[in-house]
Amino acid sequence: TGAIGLYNIGQSCCLNSLLQVFLMNRHFTTILRRITVPPHAAQKRRNVPYQMLLLLETMQRGKQKAVSPIDLACCLSVYKVKLFVQYDAAQLFLTLWNLIMRQMKKPELVEELNYLYTICVQEHLACQKCSSETKRNSSMLTLPLPVLDSNSHMLKTLEDCLQYFFHPEELTDHNMCFCEQCGRKTPFLQSMKLVHLPQTLTIHLKRFCFEQSAYIHKLSHYLPFPQDLDFNAVLTENQCQADDNEKAAWQYELFAVVAHSGSTSHGHYCAYIRSLTECKWYCFNDSEVCQVSWDDVKCTYGHSNLHWGETAYLLIYMKKHPQ
Repeated sequence: TGAIGLYNIGQSCCLNSLLQVFLMNRHFTTILRRITVPPHAAQKRRNVPYQMLLLLETMQRGKQKAVSPIDLACCLSVYKVKLFVQYDAAQLFLTLWNLIMRQMKKPELVEELNYLYTICVQEHLACQKCSSETKRNSSMLTLPLPVLDSNSHMLKTLEDCLQYFFHPEELTDHNMCFCEQCGRKTPFLQSMKLVHLPQTLTIHLKRFCFEQSAYIHKLSHYLPFPQDLDFNAVLTENQCQADDNEKAAWQYELFAVVAHSGSTSHGHYCAYIRSLTECKWYCFNDSEVCQVSWDDVKCTYGHSNLHWGETAYLLIYMKKHPQ
């Protein structure tokens, strides 16, 4: 099954959880196995994809319940990813991704990785006075979904968060933009439209927010997410900028949940991952790995009265029918 744990080697629970999500994804490991091996020992020690491949092979051939990611951690420390540091899983995911992409030598593998993980959206800005409009495509690694609306009301479901993220926003008063056609600042309508979704979709639930005192507060309220997610049923036609072939593949199944427990300053991460070979859920908690049920995964929905409790932070979905 590949369900092997990773020893915690110095507040490395966040790194361990993300590594398990990467290495349990057979679409990612298929690409990883085709990398160009660096020719020299010094280059091998500094190459993140190569060290991830070595770790994967150690996990797959070992008979022990857990292995140590120390060589990969030493490699990451060269790029300022230190041990004994509390990391934010969304930020560390982006850091790992950038290092992997930068050190992939084969252009075709870079392209495949982009197709595997990258989201494409189209940003629209429309002047409310003269109706002139600008459009710009941009790429994202995660969908960063607010869990509160603009009035600080709690959003009730993942689908609500998605609808809110793609809902048009009026830019008025001090948020007005300069319109070249009008020659002055005018009210604008800002919106985001979905263009392309990847094979492996990562959703970032923004449960950590700044209060006015600059204190980071964790939002632990109940927020359910489905095992099956169809974007065509969630978003309207106006929120999409894609053809029918693209949209036909927007049906997803939950693959993994990276969950956070504790406070913002003293937290812990673990990962719930569905084995693609067995279709069973496992909890990867550093060196401890155990089979769990869907009810166990649902415990990460959150609870308003349990601020130290376990709440889902990253949701990783996979396409049911990739093109």
